[in-house]
Amino acid sequence: MATIKLQAQSSAADDGRPEEATASDPFDLNVLRLDQSFVETAGVKKLLTTVPVRRPHSQDFVRVHADPEYRAALALIELRDDREIYLLTPDIARQLPGEFVMATLYTTITRPGVVHLWPVKLPPPDGRIIEWHRSAAEAAELAMRKWVRMKANMTLGAYEMFEAQSTIPDPEWPTLPFNELLRIAFRDRYVGSLDHAVIKRLRGHV
Repeated sequence: MATIKLQAQSSAADDGRPEEATASDPFDLNVLRLDQSFVETAGVKKLLTTVPVRRPHSQDFVRVHADPEYRAALALIELRDDREIYLLTPDIARQLPGEFVMATLYTTITRPGVVHLWPVKLPPPDGRIIEWHRSAAEAAELAMRKWVRMKANMTLGAYEMFEAQSTIPDPEWPTLPFNELLRIAFRDRYVGSLDHAVIKRLRGHV
């Protein structure tokens, strides 16, 4: 029996492993832990099914897509009671003077990777400068290069901008083109006819 035990010890020593490590642990984290590329190598792709249309939250650091193809000036109607924003075609907008706003929709992403469309109102036809709109447009331009947080200053009557103090990696943007982001964002809020329920509501028909 002594000879058998010595042979076992010798075998463990020969391959450089301590004797107690010869039996593998099924719960060894070095074996179980997934690396960062696992989702990609496993063939799983994250689907983008919801794209909110909103201003960035005051506590969110955001980036704006710098490619001009990922923003557009559009006609929008906001139903304040419902807190919903609807997209109008230019033909419908022309028939609703005073009911819609013109805004640039910027493709925006938060640090956790939430993509949304940020509407920044354009100057009115009379050229009047509105500091809320001007400062929001400046924040969007800055966010094309840096991570920015925007907060309303009621005393100032404009938005204040804050840059991230630490180095944050550039975001991973979705591969979907801008029109597909619009399709997802406004799939239930697209107004292409005067028979739309939103138009009837504005005219007091419903």
